[in-house]
Amino acid sequence: MSAIQHISTGRRIKDSLVQCLVYLAFFLAVVPLISVLWLVISNGLARFDLEFLTHSMRNITARDVGGGAYHAILGTLEQVLLASLISVPIGLLTAIYLVEYGNGGRLSRAISFFVDVMTGVPSVVAGLFVFAFWILFLGMPFSGFAGALALSILMMPTVVRSAEEMLRLVPNDLREASYALGVAKWRTIVKVVLPTAFTGIVTGVMLAVARVAGETAPLLMTVFFTDSINEDPFNGPQMGLPLFVFDQAARPNDTAVDRAWTGALTLILIVMLLNLVARLIAWWRAPSRGR
Repeated sequence: MSAIQHISTGRRIKDSLVQCLVYLAFFLAVVPLISVLWLVISNGLARFDLEFLTHSMRNITARDVGGGAYHAILGTLEQVLLASLISVPIGLLTAIYLVEYGNGGRLSRAISFFVDVMTGVPSVVAGLFVFAFWILFLGMPFSGFAGALALSILMMPTVVRSAEEMLRLVPNDLREASYALGVAKWRTIVKVVLPTAFTGIVTGVMLAVARVAGETAPLLMTVFFTDSINEDPFNGPQMGLPLFVFDQAARPNDTAVDRAWTGALTLILIVMLLNLVARLIAWWRAPSRGR
């Protein structure tokens, strides 16, 4: 009896030790995040006003108090939207092929290998590729679309891997039940598999959006700088929030640095808002909600 009690006491001690290690790891992971958020919020609230959200930097010098990031906010939204329109369909179709049609063949293995390689590609390499091919080789101008092409290269592997994992989680019983009713495979994928995995796919897409929304290096080589509002992403330089923060933070005066902090805060809020919208869409389309 004493031996059993000794073993039980040892297990409780080990369990408590592991719990302490888990809590410590959680604390170490959360503290940097909270400190960064606190620093950005405390420094960015000083200029977070209506003028900052509705005005550009046209005819505003570095030392002027006014000015805003409307042109950069508009550019970021358009560039991320275009990147999503390019990468999400391609990434989703690639994931569908890998899960539903690949069957571990040579082509599917090659695609998986290149997706893994693209996952580790630095963002500056994607920007250099678009700069060399789109701007130098084809002679296209600096534009928001060129930046969107670079961002889509970075988004695609994240979309592929997240969608692939969500599609693999769909039970095969659902597919087999659909096949037993005589439903074609493509229709089973569209009507059964994709709706079941919809919530996870949306989450993966938002992770990809958050991954590229703050990228600066690809935009430096493809979008260029401008202080004016450019609503056409296909023609001429178009500012983005990461570029706006980079440009203002590099200027040696407090007013520009304040605008940089507020630009960083705005970028964080935009990503949080997009994630909230995605969560609401996923909740609305969740299968359990219809029961």
